[in-house]
Amino acid sequence: MAAGVRHWAWADLMQGAFDIDVLACPRCGGRLRLIATVEDPDAVRAILGALAGSAGLVGRAPPGMAAGAASEAAASGG
Repeated sequence: MAAGVRHWAWADLMQGAFDIDVLACPRCGGRLRLIATVEDPDAVRAILGALAGSAGLVGRAPPGMAAGAASEAAASGG
């Protein structure tokens, strides 16, 4: 290893830069673990393109959930 080179854990960098714990589960507060990284630029573009295409689905009820049940679940926070 070259002198002065440091390796930082990704989560530690995010904590330091943005003051957020990216490994805290937003639902229960438990610890998440990183199981893989995507580094291939074509794969990253494909994933981001698919996510952008699903932006219209945000806030929509899950499949099979009645509209009334969806609004009740949203009002109760779950």
